[in-house]
Amino acid sequence: MARIVISEFMDEAAIRDGLAGHDVLYDPNLVDDPGRLAAECATADALIVRNRTQVRGDLLAAAAKLACVGRLGVGLDNIDVEACKARRIAVFPATGANDVSVAEYVIGTAMLLLRGAYGSTEAMAAGSWPRNALSNGREISGKRLGLVGFGSIARETAKRAAALGMEVAAHDPFVAADDPSWSGVERSEIHDLLAVSDVVSLHVPLTAGTRGLIGADALGRMKPDAILINAARGGVVDEAAVAAALKAGKLGGAALDVFDAEPLKGAAAEVFAGCPNLILTPHVAGVTAESNVRVSGVTARAVANHLKGR
Repeated sequence: MARIVISEFMDEAAIRDGLAGHDVLYDPNLVDDPGRLAAECATADALIVRNRTQVRGDLLAAAAKLACVGRLGVGLDNIDVEACKARRIAVFPATGANDVSVAEYVIGTAMLLLRGAYGSTEAMAAGSWPRNALSNGREISGKRLGLVGFGSIARETAKRAAALGMEVAAHDPFVAADDPSWSGVERSEIHDLLAVSDVVSLHVPLTAGTRGLIGADALGRMKPDAILINAARGGVVDEAAVAAALKAGKLGGAALDVFDAEPLKGAAAEVFAGCPNLILTPHVAGVTAESNVRVSGVTARAVANHLKGR
């Protein structure tokens, strides 16, 4: 019987059904107690995490028996993949399991920010009737969506955008020109994409090459009424530059679900005070009731199969 430590929230049915027969410690608050987490990992054969548990350095060193890491999501920037590879620790992201959730988040926030009519509840409940002020909202149909990165989530986003009448372009040098996924989507260089898109959505991992990709220069190339959406990784966007562009009227709106430092707090949070047409969410674009079931099931099966095959 293997010992499995789960340090962040996970669907309990997936734990019960997918990890039956193992010694499982499930504590979704364990991520917030680094000392106890390291102590529990000392005897763990498997560790299951979301994005907050940093599987690197001291924690990896403490987990001397670790055979695999299950990631309840797709990004791996919180896991030292190279160190795991060197120790032959398998890493299992839940690839594809939350694609729909993120794609819906992108389209939903794009529609909300373009229309601009959904922040009037308080004023109307107080007796105001701001009809004229809210009559200049924009339709999503006929707008141009620019996808920076064209992996599986971006492709799901493109399908939904096309169904709503959007034109779709994408930039991704790692997707071959003859890949069939380009059907109906224009291949574009990033500078051109930024300059002509009404909505720009980011779908890239955080790497040395993508850190700070959308900073003041990139924002300056965008249309002044364009919408920026980042549900990919914090650090890809210069948050202060986005806030400055919104306040200066040089960006039409933004939705940020991920941040360079999470949780967002202190001075990093204060930079957004007073920004118009801004949506901030706490890294939940890929987390829905449905995706949690899918992600948890995929991860539980991957971990259980790996432990069974040792």
